[in-house]
Amino acid sequence: MQPLNFPTYDFRFKNSENKIYIFDVIRKKFVVLQPEEWVRQHIVHFLTNDKKYPLSLINVEKQLKINELTKRYDIVIFNSDGSIKVLVECKAPSVKITQTVFDQIAQYNMQLHAEYLMVSNGLEHFYCKMNFKEEKYTFLRHIPEFSR
Repeated sequence: MQPLNFPTYDFRFKNSENKIYIFDVIRKKFVVLQPEEWVRQHIVHFLTNDKKYPLSLINVEKQLKINELTKRYDIVIFNSDGSIKVLVECKAPSVKITQTVFDQIAQYNMQLHAEYLMVSNGLEHFYCKMNFKEEKYTFLRHIPEFSR
């Protein structure tokens, strides 16, 4: 897999039936290593190691319903009260971050009401703070570190 624009992390890998798997510390299991999964695992480690978010507040690849359609979000970080702090959309490094990608995460967020959004293909990262009252978002340089 190609190097990404993140610090270096220690990942656990295994080989089985001619496929490479990477260990997901959130789901507590090995998952097939695809380009998007490579990005997702880097982001999980970035959030837990660098931004200090507890593993217990992070959820990966869960379903949600939007207008009768079943969708999957990549990563959500919860606040201790159960509300959503950060919604993360992961794309493979070959996928360019476009307005369509932002529209996708914005649509998910209409349902989830996350305070922050993060979109990344592993090479480029975009962070936004939501303002629901004014129905807009502000781009940030970084995602905030964990605080209680």
